Amino acid sequence: MGRPDHFFGWAAVTCIIGTMRLVTISDIEAAAEAISPVVLRTPLLPWGDGQLWLKPENLQPIGAFKIRGAFNALSRLPEGTNVVAYSSGNHAQAVAYAAKLAGVKATIVVPDNTPQLKIDATRSHGADVVLVPIGQREARAEELVEELGAALIPPFDHPDVIAGQGTIGLEIVADLPDVSTVIVPVSGGGLISGIATAVKSLRPGVRVIGVEPELAGDAAESFRAGELVRWSPQDRARTIADGLRAEPSELTFAHIRKYVDDIVTVSDEEIGAAVAQIARRTRIVAEPSGATVVAAYPKVANGKTVGVVSGGNIEPALLARLLSS
Repeated sequence: MGRPDHFFGWAAVTCIIGTMRLVTISDIEAAAEAISPVVLRTPLLPWGDGQLWLKPENLQPIGAFKIRGAFNALSRLPEGTNVVAYSSGNHAQAVAYAAKLAGVKATIVVPDNTPQLKIDATRSHGADVVLVPIGQREARAEELVEELGAALIPPFDHPDVIAGQGTIGLEIVADLPDVSTVIVPVSGGGLISGIATAVKSLRPGVRVIGVEPELAGDAAESFRAGELVRWSPQDRARTIADGLRAEPSELTFAHIRKYVDDIVTVSDEEIGAAVAQIARRTRIVAEPSGATVVAAYPKVANGKTVGVVSGGNIEPALLARLLSS
């Protein structure tokens, strides 16, 4: 594996805002090379109106985009380094899967309201899963890093994770060079930070729009305020989109402020309807977090648009309920 100073050092960076070092297109291109043996290069699926395409990251080996950032970060650790992560579900699976491929041990901290489907999938890759009350996952993960002598791979608050997620942006621009708008779900902000950096570096005129649930709209409020506005974990937990319950960090918000054009919100009712609409029109399964891009599309449509379906890990009972609504 790669350089031992992975978590604390970050060379090869030229973009700095104040004391905040931001990911560059070179970092994302390097990540694309690192993850290519493992990550699926997902296609663009036409929606049928001639203007919208979906980027189905739910087709990745763990059912979500998170494998990109997790594998890129792990690939840059010294060989044999065990890892710890905290997650609401998809990052947990991604780190567990990447650790299995690397032959190292993963210990994952998840909130106790995480869907059982995601917990079971994480354990299936050989990881130890530690459940904690909502709001305590970061603190417990930091304790485990010290106890186990492991390295932390955060779900979004790290340049190597952001760079890995940014490889989606490279693929979008390559596959649809005349794209006008890219819609991306926002939670902790790692996905949109990476994609926006890639897209704006290659096509500065393309609009990058974030989408959040109304019930977890802290990033949208922060975007309009020009500074981070914090919502309680309990408030953010109300949304059906369980993968969008985190909040941006200082690092991801710096990328958002520099590269993102707008962040809109959608209701849980709109999200649920979009899950069903995607299943019926494209024959793929999107979890509520990924379906937000279809819910947002009518609000932001402007020319050729790509919506990033971030994941497809949805409880079967919830999917059945949404399809029957």
